[in-house]
Amino acid sequence: MISVEEARSLLFGLVTPLDAETVPLVQAAGRVLARDVSAKRTQPPFAASAMDGYAVRADEVAKGASFEVIGDAAAGSGFAGRVAPGQAARIFTGAPVPEGADFVVLQEDVSRDGDHINITGDTGASHNIRPAGGDFKTGHRFAAPKRLDPADIALLASMNIAEVPVTRKPVVALISTGNELVMPGETPGPDQIIASNTFGLKALLNLAGAETRILPIALDTPASLQTALDLAEGADLIITIGGASVGDHDLVAQVAADMGLERTFYKVAMRPGKPLMAGRLNGAMMMGLPGNPVSAMVCGTLFAAPVVEALLGLPARAPERLQAELAVDVAANGPREHYMRAVLKDGLLTPLPDQDSSLLSVLSTANALLIRPVRDPAQPAGHMVDYIPI
Repeated sequence: MISVEEARSLLFGLVTPLDAETVPLVQAAGRVLARDVSAKRTQPPFAASAMDGYAVRADEVAKGASFEVIGDAAAGSGFAGRVAPGQAARIFTGAPVPEGADFVVLQEDVSRDGDHINITGDTGASHNIRPAGGDFKTGHRFAAPKRLDPADIALLASMNIAEVPVTRKPVVALISTGNELVMPGETPGPDQIIASNTFGLKALLNLAGAETRILPIALDTPASLQTALDLAEGADLIITIGGASVGDHDLVAQVAADMGLERTFYKVAMRPGKPLMAGRLNGAMMMGLPGNPVSAMVCGTLFAAPVVEALLGLPARAPERLQAELAVDVAANGPREHYMRAVLKDGLLTPLPDQDSSLLSVLSTANALLIRPVRDPAQPAGHMVDYIPI
């Protein structure tokens, strides 16, 4: 068996970055920017008023000073004239500051009588003007790779970028295996259960940025599994869940090997999720996950989702680890790294009482995976431990 970190490193070594495609900006949220892009304009493109008020010359600003109002400047409709000494232009937020003016007196700091104003308040030190290029200038570089969030989309729009180069979504093919499985909505036989792993993994991997396809369930026969693997042709990542009744991944490993699998590793020193397999099958990455539902989802979190992000060109890295205090005492751990389902509340981490890898209800209750290192001794409440948010 190899360690979790070794397994993840070997998986990242199998990753081949994907090509890019161009999408409209309106479709780019959540996608990964594939190449640097540059601003096509300066923002703001002119000195603009930050407030509603009156544009005047800064050297004339003083309490009691009087000005003649000679025009208006509004957003989208600037004042074409020049502000001379003793003059002011009514100005609104976002409007270009007229030539000759370099100070905006707030409207609440003046009194107006016809075409004249008097400064009645304390104007303060701020000129209330946003300088041209104060946000960014033409040519400003927006660096890739980056998963584009709503603020990024707004920034790119402001840069006048209407189309964005993004990494193609990796295609993931999910194959559940086992005679005992039927799809949700079907009526299971007396010895059958509902296939759940593929649906949880599809949700997990789609959130990571994949285009995930659920293929038909493969029965516990070489012919059925070979048919399912043939249907996965064209996928960037093939994930099988479960093995044969005679042993974890025995059938999957044999059929995949007959089809050309170059296996990289099998079995990881972890719980849940020990029977994890990975390699490359006819140009695609392949992962064989254990069949127990919690094991499959934990392996999806620790390995499959980071692989999807690496395929997208994002940094190849493990899920973020944070720290919290134990709320209760925990017993010593054994020879495998243990990812315990736990609840984080008010800064305290409580492992859930039943850690059986078949219990999806426990996983659904958890919001964290408490990480117990190999042969970690018993730890008391209050001890600081690592965890992964889920």
